[in-house]
Amino acid sequence: MATNQTQGLQKVGECLYRNSHGTYFAWFSVRGKQIKRSLKTSDKDLARRRLGDLRKKGERLHGGEQRNLHFEELVAFWLESIRADVKESTYKRRIVCLNQITPFFKGMPVRSISTQDMERWKVSRGAAVAPRTFNKELETLNHLMRYARDVKGILLDNPAEQIRNRKADTPGIQIPTKEQFCTLVAELGKEPQAVRSGAVDFAEFLAYSGLRLGEAREVRHCDINFDLNTLLVTGGETGTKNHEARTIPFFPPLRKLMERVCEARKLKEPTSTRLFPLKDIRQALTSACQRAGLPKFSHHALRHFFCSNAIEAGIDFKVIAGWLGHKDGGVLVAKTYGHLRAEHSAAMAQRMNFDANDRMTFYNPY
Repeated sequence: MATNQTQGLQKVGECLYRNSHGTYFAWFSVRGKQIKRSLKTSDKDLARRRLGDLRKKGERLHGGEQRNLHFEELVAFWLESIRADVKESTYKRRIVCLNQITPFFKGMPVRSISTQDMERWKVSRGAAVAPRTFNKELETLNHLMRYARDVKGILLDNPAEQIRNRKADTPGIQIPTKEQFCTLVAELGKEPQAVRSGAVDFAEFLAYSGLRLGEAREVRHCDINFDLNTLLVTGGETGTKNHEARTIPFFPPLRKLMERVCEARKLKEPTSTRLFPLKDIRQALTSACQRAGLPKFSHHALRHFFCSNAIEAGIDFKVIAGWLGHKDGGVLVAKTYGHLRAEHSAAMAQRMNFDANDRMTFYNPY
């Protein structure tokens, strides 16, 4: 057995070392990059197997000119690689995150970025931003480092994967009651500009269809089919959130609204024009809520309103998920709105009041 010492480690085999506590280490070189890694075991046979696996992973490291890429150069390559595969909104969000991340790692060779560097970034950035922002940036950093490892072959491991998301407080869902929604619509109807712009109809459309804002504003007259009683949801050029078009039925209030809107605009033949030529109705909603003394309801609150009505009507979570464009079979709906189902179930339970002892009249012969 070899006995030469290397920085407190004793060589016990080819590329295999052991420290004074009996823990085994791998130490070898691949295309000019030296790799030293704890194998996290004191069992020699297990250490040899882990060493073999590590050397196989090392074989994918490239020795070409890109092995010395700096962080900002890797960012440029990665953004170019994902441009055609993600929605424009996602691409822009990645750029926003990278604009905040890059100053911390700028000028550093990617292959020299360690878990300790990531930890320093976490401590510095985590103290400066909200958990949601931090988690988005960490997600982007993980994607980037995986690209460096799996595509560029300049990393053996992803140094960002040891960093954990920060726990964010989940804001309570602000859902209008039916009375509040009626008040909101009435208040919107008192504002001439909201009527002329179509903000009133658009608010009802969001509440009766359950569509996301981006999906709702892309609905065109040709997507309406009164004969089949359906509405096609495409999301326009950017598509829906899950990149799949879907068809939802005309729920009774939604059909009445569509008939009224089409009649008012004299829309007789299918056209490719947008049904609602609006970007959003944020200002109209905010003003109406303030005037009526209501909580500040957003566009998404109207989607929540649709869900709560569906749950109170006893609709199955899986069916609701399909209408909303979720592909998880109702898991997110159950997680997000489960408390509404429980409340509704408790209310419905009070109707189960049949009691034989209260209803039966017993015959007493004496």
